[in-house]
Amino acid sequence: MTHIRDLSSFVQHPAGGNAVMDLVVDGVKCGGCIGAIERGLAKESSIRSARVNLANKRLRVEWDDTFLKPDEILQKLEAIGYPAFPFANNDSVSREAVEERFLLRCLGVAAFGMMNIMLLSVSVWSGHDTNMSPEVRDFFHWISALIALPVVAYSGRPFFRSALKAIRSGAMNMDVPITLGVLLAVLMSVVETWQHAENAYFDSAVMLLLFLLAGRLLDQQMRRRTRDVANNLQAMQADTACKLLPDGQVRELPVADIRIGDLVLVRPGDRVPVDGKVEYGASEVDQSLVTGETVYAAVASGAQVYAGSINVSNTLHVRVTAEGAGTLLGEIKQLLRNALEQRSSYVALADKAARLYAPLVHATALLSFLGWVLAGAGWQTSLITAITVLIITCPCALGLAVPAVQVVASGAMFRASVIMNGGDTLERLAGVDHIVFDKTGTLTLPDGRLANRGELDEPTLQLAGTLAAASKHPLARAVATAAQAKTPAAVREFPGRGVEAVIAGVPARLGSAEFCDAVDAFAAAARRYPEASLIGLRHGSLVKVFAVEQALRSDAAEVVAEFRRLGFGVEIISGDREATVRSIALQLGDIPFRSAAKPAEKIARLHALKAAGHRVLMVGDGLNDAPALAAADVSLSPITAAHLAQAHADAVFLGSSLTPVLKAVLIARKARRLMLQNLWFSVIYNFIAVPLAIAGLATPLIAAAAMSGSSVAVTLNSLRARSVRNAGHGAGPSATALSPGAAALSPGAAALSQRAAP
Repeated sequence: MTHIRDLSSFVQHPAGGNAVMDLVVDGVKCGGCIGAIERGLAKESSIRSARVNLANKRLRVEWDDTFLKPDEILQKLEAIGYPAFPFANNDSVSREAVEERFLLRCLGVAAFGMMNIMLLSVSVWSGHDTNMSPEVRDFFHWISALIALPVVAYSGRPFFRSALKAIRSGAMNMDVPITLGVLLAVLMSVVETWQHAENAYFDSAVMLLLFLLAGRLLDQQMRRRTRDVANNLQAMQADTACKLLPDGQVRELPVADIRIGDLVLVRPGDRVPVDGKVEYGASEVDQSLVTGETVYAAVASGAQVYAGSINVSNTLHVRVTAEGAGTLLGEIKQLLRNALEQRSSYVALADKAARLYAPLVHATALLSFLGWVLAGAGWQTSLITAITVLIITCPCALGLAVPAVQVVASGAMFRASVIMNGGDTLERLAGVDHIVFDKTGTLTLPDGRLANRGELDEPTLQLAGTLAAASKHPLARAVATAAQAKTPAAVREFPGRGVEAVIAGVPARLGSAEFCDAVDAFAAAARRYPEASLIGLRHGSLVKVFAVEQALRSDAAEVVAEFRRLGFGVEIISGDREATVRSIALQLGDIPFRSAAKPAEKIARLHALKAAGHRVLMVGDGLNDAPALAAADVSLSPITAAHLAQAHADAVFLGSSLTPVLKAVLIARKARRLMLQNLWFSVIYNFIAVPLAIAGLATPLIAAAAMSGSSVAVTLNSLRARSVRNAGHGAGPSATALSPGAAALSPGAAALSQRAAP
């Protein structure tokens, strides 16, 4: 198919007159890569500047577009060896940058104030040993107050705003006790200074803000970096539609190039890329993404279809009625937002605990104050104890315990080229102990080669090509590629069997042996090409069989071997014939396999595995895999899969490698361990710290250091989710299994299996 790239929407024209475009560059890893790109582009006289940002793998190019087109820049980068994709900045990225700069300014002010106040505090502490006069001590306290008050007023704004917003909405969040603790500490210190007391706690309030701001800035940067990777992945997605030309040929164009009035082809299993009316064909569409309705809607000529819905059964010709930037891209953005903000049972537990904890902290502080007053300690000492309790029991560590891990793990997933969808995908991936792979297009590369091309006459190949061009099955794509088919037939797809159309008044079928009534011809072809996958053609009395050679994904054997070394069960369930599936299974280490499996048989096998106590990951790509993907505990699809399969999968992985599947499981397992570690750390910290604070054995300064230290410890532990080098090493799935009590946190682990199969 013809690919046309119009990149004008990504080009900016600042006041200087030159064109500017931002690109995501694939493969940038070091300073040498930066030099190669910048020097390579500098050879083009029309390019005024080229600057690469290694941190986010972005390239900004400025050039004279009178002599050089945007797509020519991409071609030059491809020639240098660094494929690039246009990138458009959005408002959310700008807002995040503004928020990060604001937090950095607050942190800088707090650090400046903390250094000066600590110098004054050290002078006061040392003055106790040198008989410092009360007048000098009070002077130092007032100087501390003059520094602390504006510092707290400025640096505390992120917490004060959040607390005020929560109170106005009648809720409690972590920033309420933080705000109360800081303000009470400052107010108490002013009163103590006014009354010429020996101690003031300006240093405690500012230290608390300093550490909390450091933690919040670190969290903001983790989220930004995760979104940078996610946005880069999003920019690399092919966002296309098949435009039907007046001569019947098809050109695959970016959705942004589709205009009102264009006619687009929507194959079975494809996502409808635009809003429009059906001009030819009758089918069923899944509109659940658009309307929330899970029952398929029947559409025919004149029916309205919407971008984002999925064509289930037959080919449709759709006349565009509304332009758009591409709903598929919008859905990918939603997937990324889901992944960044997903709420597993661990998140729900931590959020619930944090919500309950805020009023509990206030009650504990109040009771501590009243208890010490009744014990005759005086209101100053009692208030200091209450402030200490308020600060030391702030649930920051508990609130960060799970979200921090999820942010880091989501970033690791994106770097591993995995896009998650669903609130508990990470959690369910962590519980997997058995992997089921489809073969064609999953273990093998989606593009095959015709082994018997020389035996086929051109009219037969062209006839098969018109049928194959309307299907996304890997074997059909191999036939369409060999035929160089440009004009697809209007077909009806039978998942797991093949496609059918009426050509020259005679039914034509492309698909399995039984579907094409060509069992004998398939048997003869199987003897000649024992390791090839077969797809047949029947048109009246004409019967032909196409032998497609498929190559394993380059790392498939290593990935399967690593899964087995870690103790996972691995097997293949394929609709292909036995000899072909056996050949692949032997190449992968003689793993168990099932061949000639119909969609219902795949589901039955998954149910049998689940009944035996396994948690099953299904990896598949075809239209016939969609029911099995829905029936598994958790599922993945390659980005080349039919959109119907992707819609039923919990995550999508990019590229020609199978390694993202392994990394996804290992990252999820490590993330689960870190979540549990953080939750237990938070519980143990509070179990020790709270009694000490209530007993009056800690000062507000010690409380600020302890609480901030616990938050930093949780955050640093969460950062370990970035790497999976040692995740699961030398241990099977049971090595990281949840304890019985923790397992109760996962009631939704099998929820996906309850979704209705299409």
